[in-house]
Amino acid sequence: MGLPWWFAAPLSLVVLLVLVVAAGQLRLLPGLENPFGTETEDRTGPAVLKSVQDMSRYEAASGNFQVVVDLDKDARFLPDAVRGNRTLFVGTGSVGAYVDLGALDKDAVAVTEDRKGATLRLPRAHLKKPDLDVERSYVVARERGLLDRVGDAFSGNPGDEQEVRKVAVKHIGKAAEESDLVGRAESNTRRMLENLLRSLGFEDVSVTFTGKP
Repeated sequence: MGLPWWFAAPLSLVVLLVLVVAAGQLRLLPGLENPFGTETEDRTGPAVLKSVQDMSRYEAASGNFQVVVDLDKDARFLPDAVRGNRTLFVGTGSVGAYVDLGALDKDAVAVTEDRKGATLRLPRAHLKKPDLDVERSYVVARERGLLDRVGDAFSGNPGDEQEVRKVAVKHIGKAAEESDLVGRAESNTRRMLENLLRSLGFEDVSVTFTGKP
């Protein structure tokens, strides 16, 4: 016994639409695109310039760092399968080192009478805040307890990586402090100023750094 026409016609139409969508998704028919595919349209307004600052820092060195963050959050008296969150995150970022040349006073530069010698006293180099590269940082694995999974289902931002990113930034900053990045920045600054002053005719050039490192 065949299907009634009022049921067979809509059913045939649905099957046809499914076949068209499948062909578009699987690229079975060249040139056929999915008629129900989504399109992305950027409706963002133009960026607005809020402020302009003159730069007086000499960016003398930059270091690239990578850290594997293992963040484990447990709940008291509950097993990890019920309540717990462990995330493995690879954080990649950079830290720059600079010498501030805009805060020099009149005594920072001394020139001999014959203008063949020059002495410069500069402040010590400083580290910039770590800059986490979000495109090269990623979650390797995430384990969550049952209650955490339920909470993520009702959360507006499931799988939030904000906390683990902060931990990565902290460790990258610490690694930069323990590295020779500051010393490299001072060495590069000294070399740059010595070459610059010698190109202006100075023969005896001395560049020193004062203050706390």
